[in-house]
Amino acid sequence: MGSRANRVGERWNQMGCEEKSSVIQEEIKRVSKLPSNSVYAVHRLKVLNKINDLLSGQRTLSQEEELELLFTQLSL
Repeated sequence: MGSRANRVGERWNQMGCEEKSSVIQEEIKRVSKLPSNSVYAVHRLKVLNKINDLLSGQRTLSQEEELELLFTQLSL
């Protein structure tokens, strides 16, 4: 991972569950305003919804790692 990705990953790890959820909800609202036929918007919403699903319950270590990777790739 690059330096920016490391900073984003560190930021993610420092957030509480409610803060993570809030960040994801705000991004979902923002992306939902984009045109519905936008490939970018459709893909981003899928990723955001996957993150939301992972945040909503107990996670295995591999799911926790997937969650961190997804968030890092979003570059929020």
